[in-house]
Amino acid sequence: MDLLGTYIVWGVTHILPHGVDHVLFILALYFSSRHVRPLIWQITAFTAAHTLTLALAALGLIDFPERLVETLIAVSIAYAAAENLFRTEPAPWRPALVFAFGLLHGLGFAGVLSSLGLPAGQTVPALLAFNVGVELGQLAVLAGAFALTVRFRESGWYRRAVVMPVSAVIALTALYWAVERAFLTA
Repeated sequence: MDLLGTYIVWGVTHILPHGVDHVLFILALYFSSRHVRPLIWQITAFTAAHTLTLALAALGLIDFPERLVETLIAVSIAYAAAENLFRTEPAPWRPALVFAFGLLHGLGFAGVLSSLGLPAGQTVPALLAFNVGVELGQLAVLAGAFALTVRFRESGWYRRAVVMPVSAVIALTALYWAVERAFLTA
């Protein structure tokens, strides 16, 4: 496999199967709306933001403590899922909030990418290929969620029986991770 293919695969595998936190964030976004347009705005904001910070961090232009980044990523997941419990549709400002959360997630992606290393002289292509892989992984999560729920999304019981319990589990899992990452890991 060539260099770009390798980095694309690494980006995909960072989401599936290794990126459970990112999968839960994408699912929290997915369950925030029964309509496609708000979801597209949120995913676009998330992608733009994490692309920006992934590039800046991978190029060494910004750096934040890993513990802080990972804790805040967990908090962002918990918030996105918890908001689903209280709102039937995303707030108008949700894409801006998701953009801010995407900045954090990009720093997390950069941590993974730095452990893999970037090849000298091919940093930008490898960085772009990794990001393409991340996007493909995220699109696979969205496609899977859609395939599992498409028949029920318009049902009167869907929010109560699917969105609310799944969002609650995501929020509680992410809160656990936030505490664990902030206080229990070395």
